[in-house]
Amino acid sequence: MLKIRIAIPFAGLALTACGQSEAGRPNVIYVFPDQYRNSSLGFWSDPEFAAEVGWKGDPVATPNLDRFAREATVLTEAVSNFPVSSPHRGMLLSGMYPERNGVVLNCMSERPESSLREDVECIGDVFSAAGYDCAYIGKLHADFPTKNNPQRPGTYVSDAVPEWDAYTPPERRHGFNYWYSYGTYDVHKHPHYWDTDGNRHDVDEWSPRHEVSKAIEYIENKGGVRDPEKPFLMMIGMNPPHSPYASTDDCDLEGYERYKDKSLTELLVRDNADTTMAKAAAVRYYFANVSGIDREFGRLLAALDRAGLTENTIVVFASDHGETMTSHSTDDPKNSIWRESLNIPFLVRYPGRVPHRVDDLLLSTPDIMPTLLGLAGLGERVPASVEGRDYSAVLRQDAVQPERPRAALYMRNLDGGRDADGLVRGFFAQARGVKTATHTMELRIGRDGTLERVLMFDDAADPYQLHNLAPEEHPALFAALCRELAVLLRDNDDVWFREGVLSDVVPYDTNN
Repeated sequence: MLKIRIAIPFAGLALTACGQSEAGRPNVIYVFPDQYRNSSLGFWSDPEFAAEVGWKGDPVATPNLDRFAREATVLTEAVSNFPVSSPHRGMLLSGMYPERNGVVLNCMSERPESSLREDVECIGDVFSAAGYDCAYIGKLHADFPTKNNPQRPGTYVSDAVPEWDAYTPPERRHGFNYWYSYGTYDVHKHPHYWDTDGNRHDVDEWSPRHEVSKAIEYIENKGGVRDPEKPFLMMIGMNPPHSPYASTDDCDLEGYERYKDKSLTELLVRDNADTTMAKAAAVRYYFANVSGIDREFGRLLAALDRAGLTENTIVVFASDHGETMTSHSTDDPKNSIWRESLNIPFLVRYPGRVPHRVDDLLLSTPDIMPTLLGLAGLGERVPASVEGRDYSAVLRQDAVQPERPRAALYMRNLDGGRDADGLVRGFFAQARGVKTATHTMELRIGRDGTLERVLMFDDAADPYQLHNLAPEEHPALFAALCRELAVLLRDNDDVWFREGVLSDVVPYDTNN
């Protein structure tokens, strides 16, 4: 049985909302920096929070997020089911798993079959139809790049080969009427954006700082950019602490001052970290960006306070996936079932409605959209296409709550074959796995469909996943986890279920 852990005393928030409208619908702000792992939150080193997890928090300075955590519900086990940028974003926006929403691989110009479907009803569509003003700021990375450059029609937005960045035209913005965004572009101090009208803005400023400044302008309604009579939904997709993280050109300098003189063993404190790797030096720049994001998040919260909107605004801090940062001696920062990649921050503040507590709810990415709609009182508007579940009643601690999830699905897809033009066609579903309250398991196959690798960990006894449990030595556990995986694959009509992949191991006909 999953355990609800309530270990930290209520922080004394006011119990009455007095923001935009005493009886009005709440505003919603969703902040999700890229590649921000759950352990990189300073409050996990606080004894009260540390008691809720079995692993060490990174030695990072995040004072604003620490304060925010004491006003929020903090989830310890939120999962990025496909821990890569585009697939996560497709699930976040649509509430659907990748095959249904169209984003089966990281979006770029050689993958024309991986792009958020235009006909999918996304979170912005639903909030907009419910009378919300909707804003998207920052990184999107959910569209296939096409030659639709508004400044140079008939060309991509850059000369990169392949092209990763993309301009999203109005018809693909899914209900977001305020737009200040880009596809993906990893030059943190010289970002660019396209605004609502398609004008390009090239900026010489660290991107999270610039994005929060634009968010503050939106909150304060400078220039009449939003309808002040409407509640608003605002999503802010920051790119750091995503790589590059190789020099001070890549990071927040104020944050860097905190870590530049610390040794690698002082910074990489997880038991599975490998300080001998060349990548280990990147931790100083990664943590610098973590602290910089915290500062900017604090500026955003202060703007809400000044505007008198705090009490009537749902604020979420999350991420699209984590970062291994030398754990398990891997250079791959993501796209794996390791906790450092799979486990993301998820903090929800809604004064007077969502109590301050810590919970081990196994929240999957497709659950986020319906849960936000439920928190905003729009649960009846969740589209029938949504595959996630609304857990707003769990966050509010209602008397009647849905059954909590027993497990979360993990997915890893690689490119399929290429056509005569060099374009990727289809995808190869290389791995599927399952995360439960106590265990993690991954099954990985070769392109011939045969089992190549099994990873299986007792997360309760082995929180750093150092001891791979052999199936032949733990047959009952392996069988139980395979049953959980079978249920998830069958319920989601996953390609593994449809094609009977590893049917000798995964019991798709299980009645669980």
